[in-house]
Amino acid sequence: MLKSFCIKTNNSKVLAYLLKEVDSLAMKDLFFSENHFKNYKNIIVHYTGDYTPLFLNLLSEIITDTIVNFYEKKLLARILNTHYFYFSDYEKNEIVDLCLECFHPNNEDDVLASEDRKGSLYNSVHQYIQDHKSFVLEGFINFRLKEYTEHLESVVDLCVNKFLIEREYIEFIKLLRLYVESTEPNVGSVHLIYVNENSIILDEDKNIISLDDNIFRARYLSDITFSSNDFALNTLLTLLPENIYLHLVDPEDEFITTLSLIFDDKIKICTNCELCNLYHIGKYANHNITKI
Repeated sequence: MLKSFCIKTNNSKVLAYLLKEVDSLAMKDLFFSENHFKNYKNIIVHYTGDYTPLFLNLLSEIITDTIVNFYEKKLLARILNTHYFYFSDYEKNEIVDLCLECFHPNNEDDVLASEDRKGSLYNSVHQYIQDHKSFVLEGFINFRLKEYTEHLESVVDLCVNKFLIEREYIEFIKLLRLYVESTEPNVGSVHLIYVNENSIILDEDKNIISLDDNIFRARYLSDITFSSNDFALNTLLTLLPENIYLHLVDPEDEFITTLSLIFDDKIKICTNCELCNLYHIGKYANHNITKI
C-alpha cells in the first residue's frame, strides 16, 4: 500500500536535517525526493512496503525531533513575549534557558514534564500524517499543536516562578552581605554544628547559644515556615561574629551555601575535628536543636 507525505518548508537548515534523517532510515521500499516549487521547498517521502505503521512511527519521530530541535526555543520565546512581555530581553533569555534545562534528559526533577510535552507533540504529528498527505511545517506548528503548546506554556509559567525566586534570593544575599560587610562584628568566633538539616550554634567556649526566634527582631525569616535554619541565620546576623566555624556532620546543602555567600571569608569549614566528633559521641546529640 502506497503511503506518501510531503513536508513543505523554506528553512534550508530544516530541509537538510529532514533529508539526512529520512535518508538514515533503514527501510526497504522507501523513497524520497527534494523539489523546489514557487512558494516552498518540499521533501516528499513515499513508502510502498507492507509495514506502514512502522513507517508512520519513524516519520513521526523525525518530524517531532525536527520541531523540538529547530522550533521549540522560538515557541518558548513567543510564549514569553505574549504572556510576560514586561521582562527584559536578557531576563527572557534566562527564562528560556531554564525551560530548556527542564527538558534535559539528565534533569530528573522535570523528566515527566519533558516526556509529556514530547509525547503530546509526537501524537499530534502521528495523527496528522496518518490522515493527511502534506503540510506546511511552520503552519502546522503554529495552528495544529494546541496540546503541545499548552505543555510549553505550563513549563514557561513554572520557570518564570523559578526565575523570580532565584532573583529574589540573589537580592536577599546581596543585601545581607552588604549588611555584614558594613557592620562591625559583635563577637569573636562561633561554631555552628550542622546535622539533619538543623543547626546548633556554640560560643568560643563551646556553650550552646540560644537561637534568636523573636520574629519581631528577625532580619530574615522564611516566608512559609519558621525553621531552625531561619532562626540560626537570624542569630548569626544578630551576633555578627568575626569568624564562623562550620562543623558539617552532614554534607553541604543550600543553607550552607547561603551562609557562605552571606558571610564570605568569615566562614571556616570543618568536617572532621574534635568538635565534630563530640556530636557523634552524643555530647550535643540529645538537644532538641529546633528549639534551643
